[in-house]
Amino acid sequence: MAAQQDPAWAGRIIAGVDASSSAHEAARWAAEEALTRGRGLTLMTAILPPTTIGGLGVPPAVDFLDALHSEALEQLTALAADLPGEDIEVSVVIASPGGLLVEASKSAHMVVLGSRGTGGFAGLVLGSVGSQVAAAAQCPVVVWRGAPRSDTRHVVVGIDGSTNSEVALGAAFEFASFHALQLTVVHAWDIPAYDLIEFPEGAIALPISQAAEDEVRLTAEVLAGFRDQYPDVMVHEHLVRGPAAKVLTDQSANAALLVVGTRGRGQFLSAVLGSVSNAVLHKVDLPVLVVPLPPTEGNETP
Repeated sequence: MAAQQDPAWAGRIIAGVDASSSAHEAARWAAEEALTRGRGLTLMTAILPPTTIGGLGVPPAVDFLDALHSEALEQLTALAADLPGEDIEVSVVIASPGGLLVEASKSAHMVVLGSRGTGGFAGLVLGSVGSQVAAAAQCPVVVWRGAPRSDTRHVVVGIDGSTNSEVALGAAFEFASFHALQLTVVHAWDIPAYDLIEFPEGAIALPISQAAEDEVRLTAEVLAGFRDQYPDVMVHEHLVRGPAAKVLTDQSANAALLVVGTRGRGQFLSAVLGSVSNAVLHKVDLPVLVVPLPPTEGNETP
């Protein structure tokens, strides 16, 4: 049973599914998001059968693989019937779960997966591949960390002036506009915990006040174009000196979604979103949207 070709997933929202409650909640969120965006939804399961039977070096028989496939397909079909929307497809592929979702991300609009799997249909443990998919996917990835509060009215996004964080900011504006939500833009910056920076020619005082002014100016410049593009989105700016992961976790406590990039500027006056995104994926209890840099020309995401 060969994997489908990329065009089968082009422009669709892909939900990676196992039997865990986390994956099923993520699939429902994905279905509702697909309706909001006017896109199709594909529920996807990767099955990894044992390479041998009984430790005797005997590969699994074809009928055993067919049984695994049929069972997974039956359960995906039942889940699809319980979700909102009409354009819902199911896909069961014998493959590595992380590899399958990364491959699907090359043409998908978005990939959604739960953060805590159970082994599910045939050994798909989404919790173990969430970081892999979020880091390697070529389209935005939503990792379901828990349901947001029903009365939430805002989205939180972390920026640091990098190209990747600007792409994440655009995705956050788009999400807020689709859902008529407000947007809280968090620019957390920090410096080393000492007053002087050592250089070969001697100690040079670090102008902290000037650094803060630079961060304020940077935030304003980044926001200007998006404010014009999305005049319907009310924006709240939160510029603070402190550890980015903690600031984002605190600010997103009552948010509908937290948005981060996959990597940041990586300099001492920035929120290093490569490490920050990984940190918040383990700390927050709401959906996290991880946005990569756009694919290279010739491999564009719809």
